[in-house]
Amino acid sequence: MTPEDLLALLVTHQESLAADLHDEEDREEVAAALRELRDAVTAGRPVSPAMRRLRRALSALPPEHPVSDSLGSRRYAADGTKGRALPTADAIGTVLNLLEPRSATAAPDPGPETCAEPARDPAELLLAARERLLRAPALSEREHAELLISHGNQPGLIRLADPRPGRSGARCPRFQFRAGTLQPHPVVLRINGLLRAEVDPWGAADWWLGGNSWLHGTPADLLGTLPDEELEGAALELVEAD
Repeated sequence: MTPEDLLALLVTHQESLAADLHDEEDREEVAAALRELRDAVTAGRPVSPAMRRLRRALSALPPEHPVSDSLGSRRYAADGTKGRALPTADAIGTVLNLLEPRSATAAPDPGPETCAEPARDPAELLLAARERLLRAPALSEREHAELLISHGNQPGLIRLADPRPGRSGARCPRFQFRAGTLQPHPVVLRINGLLRAEVDPWGAADWWLGGNSWLHGTPADLLGTLPDEELEGAALELVEAD
């Protein structure tokens, strides 16, 4: 699916897109991905990173949504950006306006006794999203020390630096390991490599720990339930085609 195809799909289903992104953080992540895509198009930079982020953000849509259905049917397809026309910045802005209706039209005066809820700061939303990931089960400090002794600085593992005041060290999400051991799942290491976890550990963690409409569940919860090939195939949807 090319960027133009995906943008056209979002415009076609504009009403249900805004309605079905119930969570404000999910809506802001889709909008942020669209802004990143618009900036890349305007500056003439590669759009594949923004497309991967956008497809990942759109996985928050319900499985029955037409966008989820179309993306899911192309789960193993490349993004098709090479040699194809890119969407214009205006086209991307059109979709952004669908997600930000309050900025596109003036809201009625709520009157002296009520006030509109202020828009949340993007930095605040980002911190909230990271705090959600940090709440996931992780290795204890003792286990993390044992891991470093037994495996060293194991490449391919997600380690999240806690940005909250007074916190230090890195949290290593527990789903990456076989139950009751410090042995990483081989498929986790492979998928973390595909998701470039060493460069973007938060994005990789969000893929594993967030709902995924293509897989009809949370990837971390599906380890050992779905075939490894299906998990890897879903991750490949976010990877730039060679």
